[in-house]
Amino acid sequence: MGPAVIKIGGSTLGSTDTTFADVAEMARSGDIPIVVHGGGAEASRWLEAMSIPSRFERGLRVTDGRVLPVVVAVFAGLVNKRIVAAINASGASAVGISGADGRTLECRIASPELGYVGEPVKVHPEAVLALRAAGMVPVVAPIGCVPGEGADQLVNVNADTVAGNIAAAVGASKLVFLTDIDGVRGTENTVAAMLSEAVARAWIADGTIAGGMIPKVEACLHALALGVPVQIVDGRRAHSLRQLDGSGTTFVR
Repeated sequence: MGPAVIKIGGSTLGSTDTTFADVAEMARSGDIPIVVHGGGAEASRWLEAMSIPSRFERGLRVTDGRVLPVVVAVFAGLVNKRIVAAINASGASAVGISGADGRTLECRIASPELGYVGEPVKVHPEAVLALRAAGMVPVVAPIGCVPGEGADQLVNVNADTVAGNIAAAVGASKLVFLTDIDGVRGTENTVAAMLSEAVARAWIADGTIAGGMIPKVEACLHALALGVPVQIVDGRRAHSLRQLDGSGTTFVR
């Protein structure tokens, strides 16, 4: 059985101080998780401070030549190291990398209108697995690379997509999205405890699932198709990682 992959949404950071303790406890028990994080709100704050506008298409940040350096610095630097420091302080050993390290996340350009946004084409999990084998929690920032001559091109990759692709590549025992909602809401605006691929795709098509939830749900479906159990959980709840049964939305085949 592969490791658990925990995707921590930037919007949940700091809302409770239990997530990192839960991750550290998993690691100490021998079930070392792989942590993938976002940080879009933090990136938007830095971009705003630099008078660079933020634009989104289908939940993905349009990343031009001015946006890319800020996104790389915030995701692979500031946010990544804050999470590493928090897990370390909780009693486990964490090491931060990005998807560009070891070409963990090999990408192509998703579409010209999105700019430097990567769509994963291959996951090379060797660096992540080596850290786990050494007893360390890998903390992966959502930056990928497009292989090139002379130097690879760094690209911004949606963190939910990163989590889904890594979970699929390592045969994860489970993929948990900690987010700032209590689950996926359906046509009646109630949380769907269970969600099938057919219903999820219908809800994307009719606009019930919209904006930033689209890449999240698509990442869930990608991992689910490869046999990984997937759940979206409210990361604002204390010790939500310890109370997964029956909470949030579980995706079913």
